[in-house]
Amino acid sequence: MSYDQYNNPLISRYASKEMSHLWSPQSIQSTWRRLWVALAESERELGLPITEAQIAELRAAVDEIDFPLASRYEKELRHDVMAHVHTYGDRCPSARGIIHLGATSCFVTDNTDLILMKRSLELVRDRLVQVIDRLATFATEYRALPCLAYTHLQPAQPTTVGKRATLWCYDLALDLEELEYRLATLRFRGAKGTTGTQASFLELFHGDHSKVTELDALVTRKMGFTQAFAVTGQTYSRKVDSQVLGALSGLAQSTQKCATDLRILQSNKEIEEPFEEKQIGSSAMAYKRNPMRSERICGLARFVLSIADGAEQTAATQWMERTLDDSANRRLTIPQAFLATDAILILMRNVVTGLVVYPKVIAQRLMAELPFMATENILMAAVEKGGDRQDLHERIRVHSHAAGRQVKEHGLANDLLDRLRTDPAFQGLDFGNVLNPARYVGRAPEQVDTFVAQIVDPIRRKYASALQTAEVEVRV
Repeated sequence: MSYDQYNNPLISRYASKEMSHLWSPQSIQSTWRRLWVALAESERELGLPITEAQIAELRAAVDEIDFPLASRYEKELRHDVMAHVHTYGDRCPSARGIIHLGATSCFVTDNTDLILMKRSLELVRDRLVQVIDRLATFATEYRALPCLAYTHLQPAQPTTVGKRATLWCYDLALDLEELEYRLATLRFRGAKGTTGTQASFLELFHGDHSKVTELDALVTRKMGFTQAFAVTGQTYSRKVDSQVLGALSGLAQSTQKCATDLRILQSNKEIEEPFEEKQIGSSAMAYKRNPMRSERICGLARFVLSIADGAEQTAATQWMERTLDDSANRRLTIPQAFLATDAILILMRNVVTGLVVYPKVIAQRLMAELPFMATENILMAAVEKGGDRQDLHERIRVHSHAAGRQVKEHGLANDLLDRLRTDPAFQGLDFGNVLNPARYVGRAPEQVDTFVAQIVDPIRRKYASALQTAEVEVRV
């Protein structure tokens, strides 16, 4: 690492080695060379005068890239692809004349981006499955623990800790569906020529359309794809980038929502993210236990959301068969969107695996509000004992407002139950039974069970191998 130049934090602090390697110069340029090998192989199979010895020479040097030499060529030629054509040709002199034969730059750049996006989506998918699995385990463990629910961030009818976790988990399951769809429909650019017309290849094969069509199919299969895009300009449609980064944006939305909720819950001292023995929360306030992992998730998610806008703008501003203003933007946005998403999911797995729940604090917060929520049940129980519904309603209204003033104006405890107990109209009621929190969570525990059985367990079975992967260390 150089300490006198800017280093991208996604590489030095956040993303995994696996994702960083995928988008590394070595990975990209090796993939370019594999594409050139696949093209030469396919052209030879279809009758062009290319020898097996030339292909063997190319194949042997796929990973032996002289980056300093390529940099010198690019400085002279001002063209990255031609710089690497010359570098490859210097390493493989007998094959120099058939490297990149009939192809345009986008044959290597676009096809490589599609290959790397496919591999990156698979890595993101597997990390997401791990988060879903851990979050579902947490939901099951706390399926029946009552807690205060919120609408408008104001106290509302109780739910359970586990049911709330299923809301986070279901968003992620929907994101998984979107990732699966993007992977299933991701196609290859293939061998389409300079403006997508395949004119150069038609010339190479002396007007034989069937061989041009077969060349496209051969290269596509050799590079691990079952389908190529039906038509392209010089590039594949930049709408594809927008759709893929849109899927990552959706994942960022879900994780930021979950992490934000956890930050609120940690502020309430109900649930905390993992906090290590020697971890420092604040350089000044030694007592602090800041939710730094959840905060980082939110910050990285915000970055992914902003990047997705760049892909949308690029798709909207492509001119005719292509314009080059997409190049610099895509070099930044596509890799960094994947690197940031990778980092988010590493953090998410760490957080949801180590969540700490404080049931007594949760119960205390719930019981501070439950008397207000229980008034309808109290009203019905008193009516059942012969009381007048309208008179009882008015008494509850008066007592509730008085208790509210005690809490808001004087900072005292909610004494609504004491007021009702001493009111003759409510004598003889079993207030203990009325105030059992489990009576107010509806089917939340059963909903957790159903959700895990119907949504999560099929995911676990489908991606069993992904669940065996060791947790990636959170570096900072």
